[in-house]
Amino acid sequence: MTARPLSSRNWFGKASAGVVLGFALALGLSGLIAWAIGVGDTYFSTRGQLTMWAMAPIWCTILSFVFLFRSGVRAWAGLGVATLVVWLLLFATGSLA
Repeated sequence: MTARPLSSRNWFGKASAGVVLGFALALGLSGLIAWAIGVGDTYFSTRGQLTMWAMAPIWCTILSFVFLFRSGVRAWAGLGVATLVVWLLLFATGSLA
C-alpha cells in the first residue's frame, strides 16, 4: 500500500482548523504554562507576560504544521482531540476556577 503524497487539496479545511482549533489549543497550552510556572493573579508580572506572549508563537506553530495533515477532516479531528485533552487538563488542575 503506497501512501498518498501531501497535496494542496483541502487547504481551506486545514487552514480553518488551524485558525479555530489552533487558537483554542494555543490558549489552553498558554493556560497550562501559566499553571506550571505559577502565575497566580499577577498577569502584569514577568511570568504573566511570558504566558501571554507565548500564545502567538504557539498558535503560529500549530497553524504552520496543520498543513501536514492528509485532509481537512483529519486536521479538524486531530486538533479537536488535542484541544479537548488540553482543556480537560486545565479543568483537572483547577486552573479555570
